[in-house]
Parts: sequence; C-alpha cells; structure tokens
Amino acid sequence: MGEKVLMKGNDVIAEASIRAGCKCYFGYPITPQTEISHYLAEALPKIGGVFLQAESEIAAINMVYGASSAGIRAMTSSSSPGISLKQEGISYIAGAEIPAVVVNVVRCGPGLGGILPGQCDYFQATKGGGHGDYHNIVLAPNSVQELYELTVRCFNLADKYRMCAMLMADGSLGQMMEAVEFREIEDIEAIDKPWATNGMGTRGHSNYISSVNVNPDELEKLNQRLQAKYREVTKNEIMYEEVNCDNADIMVVSYGTTSRIIKNVIKDARKMGINVGLFRPISLWPFPYDELGKHASHVKAFLSVELSAGQMIDDVRLSVNGKKNCYFYGRTGGNIPSQKEILDEIVKILEKEDR
Repeated sequence: MGEKVLMKGNDVIAEASIRAGCKCYFGYPITPQTEISHYLAEALPKIGGVFLQAESEIAAINMVYGASSAGIRAMTSSSSPGISLKQEGISYIAGAEIPAVVVNVVRCGPGLGGILPGQCDYFQATKGGGHGDYHNIVLAPNSVQELYELTVRCFNLADKYRMCAMLMADGSLGQMMEAVEFREIEDIEAIDKPWATNGMGTRGHSNYISSVNVNPDELEKLNQRLQAKYREVTKNEIMYEEVNCDNADIMVVSYGTTSRIIKNVIKDARKMGINVGLFRPISLWPFPYDELGKHASHVKAFLSVELSAGQMIDDVRLSVNGKKNCYFYGRTGGNIPSQKEILDEIVKILEKEDR
C-alpha cells in the first residue's frame, strides 16, 4: 500500500474506479454524488477513457449496457431518485448477463426528498428494484477506505459473475473526508470475455446480446441459469464484520454510517455494564443470514439501527427465524441517530427482555 492521502468519499469512488480499470463512465448530476462525475470528467480522458454526461439517468444506464456489451469496464453513479430511473436498464443488464457497476450515494426520500444521507433504498437495492427475477450484488462500505476497496471489488465481482454490482453508500460517506491508502498496483482480475460484441476475432462468428426472449422454454432456461448463478454468489461472496459479538447481551445490526456510531455505543454501554455486539453486513446482497442467525443462541435480543423507517429489519428477522425478539430503531429525513438515542433504546429493550 502507498501513502495515506486525505480525500472526499465521492472522489475516492471515482479514483477507485479508474484504478479498477473503468474506461467508460456515463452519468447525470444529482446531489450528493455529483463530485464523482466532476472527478471522472477530468481524469478519464487523460487515460484514454470516455466520460459522457448523458441527457438523463435512463440514457446513462443504457450507455453502460452498450459499453459493457463490448467487454469494457463501465460505470454509472447517481443518488436515490436517479437510481430509480435506472431500474429498467439494470433489469435489462441482468437479463443480458453483462457486467456493470452502479454506484448509489443514497439520499433521504421518498420522492425527490432531500440531499441529506439515508439508507431508505435498501429494499430497492437488495430485492431487485426493477422487473423480473434478478439480483444485484450490493456492497455497503462504512468508511472512505472501504469506498475504495469495495468499488474495486464491485468491478471484479461484476466481471466474475457477469452481473450488476452496486456500491451502496450514503450521503455522509460521499461527502466526508478521511485518510485513504491506495495500492501501488491494483489487483485487477483479468477475465476473458468471449461473449463480448467486440468483433469476430478468432471466433469465426459475431456475438449478439439481448434481454429479449419470447420463447418461454428458452426464457425459463435463462432464469434457471440466473438463479444458479445467484446461488453461487450467495455461497462465495458474503461479507460482514463482527465487533464484540461473543459475549454480547444484545446484538445491534447496522451498516454504513450508522455502524460507525454503534462502535462508540459499545464503549458507552460497557461503562454501564452492558455488552453490546455489532454485526455489520457488508454484502447487503447476498445477506449473511446464517452468520447473523447463529448469534440467536446467546444474545437476549437483536436491534436493527437504520437511516430508514425499517427495511433491513426484515432480513434480520429472517436470520433470527423467531428464536429471539428483533427490534428496530431508525431515523428518517436525513437525521442521524445519536449515541445516546441508541444507547437509551438498548437499555429500554434489555429492561423489557429481563422482566
């Protein structure tokens, strides 16, 4: 690794994409992720890449579809309302089985909402978002360093499985500045792409990429192949972090910015004689159901803390499978819960569980 440098989160995402071999970026400005476009507008042409501000988010995702079909590493980024507009294109990308990277720096909603951070796109990201039976790999960083690491990982996973990989950050991470350490030489996984529409070469035939399939039996075979792929991803690509979990009285499940707060809550709770554990899913899809569920054998309860009205709590409940009570605490509108708020909620839950 090289020297540490102080950078804004959005700039780190952009730099990481270049280091990961991204050659084409298509986007449309929206706060709080616009700096990604600013950075790449200047940087990509210098390395022979293509930056294009599309006329809309819909155009941008379809440009990614086209560039990725040619075997080029391509990316788009946006924030919540813009990601909604990209959903049709993301579903087409899934149906065509091509790799793509989508960055969502989440803002609060619903509707146009506000420019402050949110985690209210969890359902959209992890349950498909668009039409059809498909999944995206969804990775959720909680630091500027992880913005770098997981952006690179998204590109590698997208190519490995020929599917869309989404980096799901929140507005706080995109705007904050922290020290980041880049590798001098990036670990890029070179993957042959014989399916790409980049000329006949030695194949002796041209490739055709489409998500249109009107034959029901052939379309069913595609869906079966996709589901087999998703099972393989679930088997191999789960990521999570555990803090103070072995002797925890209560398990807090949180990701992104809120998970950083929980690490300080653990220290405050310890002074009160309460052991709080943090389970942080890094891969929101595939979700670490088994890895979280095993803690039901020794904790009194689970608490999901989110910047939403309660979305990840559904996956927490599925993990626990009724073995222990699952509680929720969240803030919306761009408000971020304080350490005291969360600690007060923990005390209240434990008092209830100990009756």
